[in-house]
Amino acid sequence: MKYYIIAGEASGDLHGSNLMKALKQKDPNAEFRFWGGDLMAAQGGTLVKHYRDLAFMGFLEVAMNLKTILNNIKFCKEDIRNHRPDVLILVDYPGFNLRIAKFARELGIRIVYYISPQLWAWKESRVEIIKKYVHEMMVILPFEKDFYNKHGVHSHFVGHPLLDAISTLEDIETDYFKADNDLNEKEIIALLPGSRKQEVEKMLEIMLSVRPYFKEYQFVIAGAPGLLKDFYEKYTDDNVHFVSNKTYDLLRCSKAALVTSGTATLETALLNVPEVVCYRGSRISYAIAKRLVKNIKYISLVNLIMDREVVKELIQNELNTSNLVSELKKILETERRFEVLKDYERLREKLGGKGASENAAEIILKA
Repeated sequence: MKYYIIAGEASGDLHGSNLMKALKQKDPNAEFRFWGGDLMAAQGGTLVKHYRDLAFMGFLEVAMNLKTILNNIKFCKEDIRNHRPDVLILVDYPGFNLRIAKFARELGIRIVYYISPQLWAWKESRVEIIKKYVHEMMVILPFEKDFYNKHGVHSHFVGHPLLDAISTLEDIETDYFKADNDLNEKEIIALLPGSRKQEVEKMLEIMLSVRPYFKEYQFVIAGAPGLLKDFYEKYTDDNVHFVSNKTYDLLRCSKAALVTSGTATLETALLNVPEVVCYRGSRISYAIAKRLVKNIKYISLVNLIMDREVVKELIQNELNTSNLVSELKKILETERRFEVLKDYERLREKLGGKGASENAAEIILKA
């Protein structure tokens, strides 16, 4: 079959690549055309646009780049019209993908949504668009199935694809990792500042402000796939290092992490690294988000899934040097560290076992 996949972010590239791998195993004649990143490109097929040219963070940033976004939507529609896939697979990225869903449905193309948008957090009305235009909805968080049932939409809980990605990792030696990446012998605190340039610039400054309080550790920045090494050089020195495309290895060799909110918070937890979750957006974007997001107590996937505070979230004005130092010390040096690790075990139980990509591929082939 001919598959057209749209993933607009780094996490979508990861999950999309694992889905492509599962589809190839079940469909020897699979042909892929996709919007995504390097991981999806490694699975073969035609990369139409890279996600680094698509991702804009926050309401203000979207408004400033509206012309580019609209041009991308127009281009995507024409590409789908010309390519005529058997199945259109949408991976999260709702602002873009829901517009494409309506267009593709009118062309008679079968539409599968893999990884639900977070409609339970905001823009709940979009569920009506999904009900009208999407043939199969596949969710990866346990509570999402109940959300869709409430709205009369049949969905499939396939499990979380991060469990698949993590289950295939080979063992790693910390000393070897340090030597291979020119790191010193100190224990590592990992910094995951996000995947978008404007986000990284904002987050790294505050994350690195804790350095004078943790001189016995070295800090290592996890580089985003879409950003060049040169971009990070102004942040590095003798005790602040940088690695690219090795985030999972870095986390597995780290004692703790400071993580920008997003999929990375869940990845860090599943790799068993105590973390502090950080978020600071522009004042305008945050003010708008606060008014739109309803009935959501947390911003990290870890806490949302567990429905309680497992990891500390420092948001907007709470994200400052004093609070970061305090919370980081707790997960490095106190009993709090072991409480977090125990909660991570319960988190994995809630998410079920591996096999999300295979389950999703099976549903797509039967659709």
